[in-house]
Amino acid sequence: MSSLTRTATSTTHTPRFSDDRKGLLLGLIAVALFSLTLPLTRLAVAELDPTFVALGRALVAASLAGLWLWQQRAPMPRREQWLPLALVSLGCVLGFPWLTSIAMRSLPASHGAVLVGILPLATAVFAVLRGKERPSPGFWLMALFGTALVVAFALRQGGGSFHLADWLMFAAVLLGALGYAEGGRLAQAMPGQHVISWALLLAVPFVLPVVLLNAWPQRALMAQASGAAWLSFAYISVFSMFIGFFFWYRGMALGGVARVGQTQLLQPFLTLVGAAVLLNEPLTGESLLFAGAVIAVVGIGRKLK
Repeated sequence: MSSLTRTATSTTHTPRFSDDRKGLLLGLIAVALFSLTLPLTRLAVAELDPTFVALGRALVAASLAGLWLWQQRAPMPRREQWLPLALVSLGCVLGFPWLTSIAMRSLPASHGAVLVGILPLATAVFAVLRGKERPSPGFWLMALFGTALVVAFALRQGGGSFHLADWLMFAAVLLGALGYAEGGRLAQAMPGQHVISWALLLAVPFVLPVVLLNAWPQRALMAQASGAAWLSFAYISVFSMFIGFFFWYRGMALGGVARVGQTQLLQPFLTLVGAAVLLNEPLTGESLLFAGAVIAVVGIGRKLK
């Protein structure tokens, strides 16, 4: 009887263990896809207009999202879900891509990687504020410490003062964190893939006319852009803005939000490596040190939440 019990218990626990591992793997794939966003954005905006890169990629992703929702026969969001979806759209579809695209015109991707490293902790702050939770004092201490680290890095790299690109990156992190937090809340009531897809479609009425007005006067210059610029644009449109979220949300559904969310701590390091390989940016000890410190603070802060 005990043997049968052990067998039954083993059978019961095996799928869960398998789902956990699968969730972590999917989370790692998503983080790897997202980590190339800043380097490839920098490649794209070197030859293409930042507004076109930011909003054009949203338009491409929205087209894919519309086809996917139609193929899935996805139901319309409920009335109370439209405002959170609008916040996801504002943060993840419009704000973060647009501001980072402008910043990448003058800011090294390795610099941006350290600044964006605070994004998971900023997301946790918005989740706390929107969810009316009562986090520990240690959480707030880590949030302040992480912010101080990022500010110190930006000042050190900027010769003692902030540049416009730094302010754009700070604003991008805030908007991205808002979008991530709202998306996380919505994903508890509707599939995560539906969240990003509806958020993309919600942005189309704004994105479409801006992209058309921006692209038409620059069509001659765009025709001269290199294949590398267009391949970079295609990557951030398809993978950074759309497919990456499918791996990310599916991974969290299988392995748990908290556990799979920890994989995001690897993103700054992967971005630094991507910037070194794709852009020949130096992989300095200072950048690695600050990135490691930010990651450590973010990891501790999330555990103290």
